Amino acid sequence: MVANHYDASGIKVLEGLEAVRKRPGMYIGSTGKGGLHHLVYEIVDNSVDEALAGYCKNIHVTIQKGDIITVKDDGRGIPTGMHPKYKKSAVEIALTMLHAGGKFDNENYKVSGGLHGVGVSVVNALSEWLIVRVYQNSEIYEQCYHRGKPDAPLSVVGKTKRHGTDVTFKPDEKIFSELVFSYDTLKQRLRELAFLNKGLSITLRDEREDEAIEESFCYEGGIISYIEFLNSGKEPLHENIFYFEKETGVCGIEVAIQYTDAYAESLFSFANNINTTEGGMHVNGMKTALTRTVNAYARKYNFLRDNEDNLSGEDIREGMTAIISVKLKNPEFEGQTKTKLGNPEVRGAVDATIGENLTAFLEEHPADAKAIIDKAILATRARAAAKKAKDLIRRKSALESAALPGKLADCSDKNPENCEIYLVEGDSAGGSAKQGRNPKIQAILPLRGKILNVEKARLDRILNTEAIRSMITAFGTGISDEFDITKARYHKIVIMTDADVDGAHIRTLLLTFFYRYMPGLIDHGYVYIAQPPLYKVQKGKTIRYCYDDIQLSEIYDEIGRDKVDVQRYKGLGEMNAEQLWDTTMDPEKRTLLRVTVDDAIEADVIFSILMGDQVQPRKDFITANAHKVSNLDI
Repeated sequence: MVANHYDASGIKVLEGLEAVRKRPGMYIGSTGKGGLHHLVYEIVDNSVDEALAGYCKNIHVTIQKGDIITVKDDGRGIPTGMHPKYKKSAVEIALTMLHAGGKFDNENYKVSGGLHGVGVSVVNALSEWLIVRVYQNSEIYEQCYHRGKPDAPLSVVGKTKRHGTDVTFKPDEKIFSELVFSYDTLKQRLRELAFLNKGLSITLRDEREDEAIEESFCYEGGIISYIEFLNSGKEPLHENIFYFEKETGVCGIEVAIQYTDAYAESLFSFANNINTTEGGMHVNGMKTALTRTVNAYARKYNFLRDNEDNLSGEDIREGMTAIISVKLKNPEFEGQTKTKLGNPEVRGAVDATIGENLTAFLEEHPADAKAIIDKAILATRARAAAKKAKDLIRRKSALESAALPGKLADCSDKNPENCEIYLVEGDSAGGSAKQGRNPKIQAILPLRGKILNVEKARLDRILNTEAIRSMITAFGTGISDEFDITKARYHKIVIMTDADVDGAHIRTLLLTFFYRYMPGLIDHGYVYIAQPPLYKVQKGKTIRYCYDDIQLSEIYDEIGRDKVDVQRYKGLGEMNAEQLWDTTMDPEKRTLLRVTVDDAIEADVIFSILMGDQVQPRKDFITANAHKVSNLDI
């Protein structure tokens, strides 16, 4: 039962707020784009905690002109009374003292995502200014801060019938290298929170342009709605989504699972609304229960013969889209970024609870059970074929020409940290790249045509594709469950394709392959996209290169249009070796884009929509995003 008494005495102070401005990265991860958006999440998390406690139904986030953020909720409001020990208002304590909050005694908040209690105080410390308004006791309380320091004590500024807290802040330009909020980035996180907290309404509004944008997210179906969203680009194998929600003595557990005709596993885990991207004890318990329960059902109803081995966990999870969300009093997260749940007691609770509920689901839905097990059996057969293909790749050295029909031109340096490999579209461009490269540190692997779309194929077929085998052998890391980043032969893998629609398609196919089967390459920052020029501009003996139409326009303004020869490159093959080196491969002059995944869940959805079998979701995506395209070759 949640305690209703929440006043100034509930605010516990652990330590002061001295180090935040000196070392902001310790508290928000970075002072770049990620850290900037983290400020919003910290404030929103406080409002969500009010929702978890049963006191908040609506959260509004507004991006105002000048990238000023306002977060409003209709919770109880930060306590406004005087703190009995520190003789300051509880609002000021919460905003000026690190680890000050109502979340350390397990009375005011049974469950909290803001584990460290640093949220609002860190945002205050890293803001040029911040205004907090609390609507409580029929009065409006207000306090203003500049770079973490209050201008004056908390004061009453009006009367109200509202209850809740409003926080408005402007990030400090002395702290952050980037001060522009991304609507899409905030949208993804706020939508995720709405899925994870069914019935909670979260609204995002962007007022920076003349015409404001506003979207609201509220899902009475909770993570069932989340599963439907994740599978919007896939074909479900069964109509009934496996779902249960249960409070145990250890934690609250909520799970939803649906299988599709896809081949990749999509398992996303949360603890107290925090996306545990590295998994943890709840994920371990879920996988164990899933493997044991499905095998037990398969044997009971003779899907498996007595002389057949059990289905492996990997095969059972093929095509599975699953969400597991646990909520517990004292979560133990491994690492500063809270990406792995460490509470050992959670594993047993999840294992037992999923086992019981999944057994009941399979018994009650025999047609769904058959579809799931049939898919796992097919995956088992495919895995046996894939093992043979893996063994074949493993036996062949990356230097054997027989294993590399793409004719890898390797580099001579054997230190992976110094080495980079260019994946080049076409033999013509590959020839120029081989001639123009620095052979000491740059390897070239030409790719003929478009590689297999791995979103629509099992691993056995993928491993029988010549171009993919060549890449796996050259990289040295292995693939899928055998991937080992320490064996990488290159620390830069550069995708170099033509600047046209076909080139973009090849690039997307390669990124799909890396994301699904070698995600460690992206996670460690080894994957890059080359930026070849679009135009060569020559006036007399002077040659300039342009990478977009804006640069071309700027050069026209600088040198005029008279007697200017402009060549529009339709492909890398139109450049000779010297030009390719000067514009795209010279480490001193080139521009490379590093591939990162800020949101794995959003990436999973996008890859499924763009590369999957379902046509309508792809059409809808293109229609919704066509206006964002700035350069399209027809």
